[in-house]
Amino acid sequence: MPTPSLDALPIRRLTLRDLTACADLSEDRGWPREEHKWGLLLAAGRGHGIDAPDGGLAAACVVTEYGPREQPSLAAVGMVLVAERHSRQGLGRRLMRHVLEAAGTTPLALHATPLGRPLYEELGFKVTGQAEMVRGHFVPSGRADVLTRTATADDLPAILRLDEEVFGMDRTHIVTRLPAFADQLRVAEEDGRITGYAAAWPNMDTHVVGPLIARDTATAQALIASLAAHTNRPLRTDIDVRHHALLDWVKEHGLAPVAFNAVMTHGITELPGDWSRRFAPVTVAAA
Repeated sequence: MPTPSLDALPIRRLTLRDLTACADLSEDRGWPREEHKWGLLLAAGRGHGIDAPDGGLAAACVVTEYGPREQPSLAAVGMVLVAERHSRQGLGRRLMRHVLEAAGTTPLALHATPLGRPLYEELGFKVTGQAEMVRGHFVPSGRADVLTRTATADDLPAILRLDEEVFGMDRTHIVTRLPAFADQLRVAEEDGRITGYAAAWPNMDTHVVGPLIARDTATAQALIASLAAHTNRPLRTDIDVRHHALLDWVKEHGLAPVAFNAVMTHGITELPGDWSRRFAPVTVAAA
């Protein structure tokens, strides 16, 4: 039997049954396996993949939709990967064209590495922002003036309201998964009102801080410090570069710059919501 052309291979829906294959694909490209993150994305989003003729996945990506189910307000594209042995054969472009066609009029957003950015620009995505990844062991100093505590089940309605207000659309299917997905979920509070919240979830040898939503920089700082106080792992997070003060502060407290990712959109000129209170995403793979 002749080996089928890559162009002829169908694009299919990925499910949680494909978790190991997705992690294998990450590892093939020199990325961490990130099985925990893949599990969240495949459960909350829609995976697209191309099976390789020689086994495993030749390419994959995940799209996470927000807003009304019948007409999403935004779709975030992440984990766009092509196996090394099948690279430079147009699979990434074909997969992204499939995503664009499936999205229809729904705006798209993604975080692009320098390697992936030219493809997205070719497909009509525009750079609308930038995030800086930082990583390291947090070094505490002093006591925060903002009160933080562990979130409880009773806090969930208030967290959902705050998240929708800041993000600009409903993310219930993501936020309600955080208590099980994250090792920590904490809120900032003033006079009985929640003014911010943040999670720390395990990813390989680190704890990723995200989402990080806060009324102001001081609140964001208090949430990060409180998360750091309850883990021995290095922290990692991706902070919107417009938050200069927070980036300076985390670097003064032990986190070092790792990389920059371009925030790109298709069909809208910028991400919706209130960027001044949106400090870091759950993961750059889900905007």
